[in-house]
Amino acid sequence: MTATEPTAEARPRGTRLPRRARRNQLLGAAQAVFVAQGYHAAAMDDIADRAGVSKPVLYQHFPGKLDLYLALLDQHCESLLAAVRAALASTTDNKLRVGATMDAYFAYVEDEGGAFRLVFESDLTNEPAVRERVDRVSLDCAKAVSEVISEDTKLPDEQAMLLAVGLCGMAQITARYWLGAGQRIPRDAAARLIASLSWRGIAEFPLQ
Repeated sequence: MTATEPTAEARPRGTRLPRRARRNQLLGAAQAVFVAQGYHAAAMDDIADRAGVSKPVLYQHFPGKLDLYLALLDQHCESLLAAVRAALASTTDNKLRVGATMDAYFAYVEDEGGAFRLVFESDLTNEPAVRERVDRVSLDCAKAVSEVISEDTKLPDEQAMLLAVGLCGMAQITARYWLGAGQRIPRDAAARLIASLSWRGIAEFPLQ
């Protein structure tokens, strides 16, 4: 169980927790509410009830709904970037790297907490602070991939970045489609299929 998974239902209202544990509990409750209802429909009352705390306790940790949403968004953007970096670092075999990176996106959207919806399907993208975070994580993931492409192929940075944006975009969109279509293909097989498509393209660029 991760720190952001909802656990409040089993915890009686009024139980005292260390500050970090309480914050994680509130984030877990907020994630469940935001994923289920979207930002605009969610209310702080709903989140407090889900966490089993009073609204004053919730406001002690997060001054407002947007602050709570941004804290969650920061957490899950960092998780995605960490997963992509870990995939790239998992091997020096570039074919396997492509597969690991594609699987990182599929695993991210498959997570039962639905955190990817806050990043890729937010109903608050007109809010500058949200838009900036979503754009930044997409760019940071692409930069991580582009560094590997640039190092191995010696392509100019601009070309490497364009290829990386294409690869990451393919991974994100196909993973979300796969989930929305009911996961009729097992995750490993789906990720391998998209990795195969990606590798057929990127492998055309010779190593230097």
